[in-house]
Amino acid sequence: MKPSGYGLTIQGNPASLDATFAALADPTRRAILARLASGDASVTEIMMPFKMSQPAISKHLKILEKAGLVSRGRSAQRRPRRLDARPLAQATAWLEQYRQFWEGRFQELEALLEEMKTEKNKAPKKEKTND
Repeated sequence: MKPSGYGLTIQGNPASLDATFAALADPTRRAILARLASGDASVTEIMMPFKMSQPAISKHLKILEKAGLVSRGRSAQRRPRRLDARPLAQATAWLEQYRQFWEGRFQELEALLEEMKTEKNKAPKKEKTND
């Protein structure tokens, strides 16, 4: 584990986490991952829902492969791509730290607001006079 600042840690390789988030930054690549989540697919099968050329899809796949999110299989002449979710698990663990951080902050805020509400209810009330 390496420190990332603010008391949070990055487990594993920070460069791998960077590559994962960079790959996920593009909506086409997220859509490709969603397609592969339902099963292996060839480049031609991955291309079908997109209005993109085969070379453009291949560039997206190379980025996903470099990030470790997609791997190539071998089935006779076919070279299907498959989803590898391990880098997503690392990204999820990193994000979970922030979820826990903010959950703690919100609980502190809730306690402060409750304390302020209690103090307000304890304060003596001013009576209205009709002079």
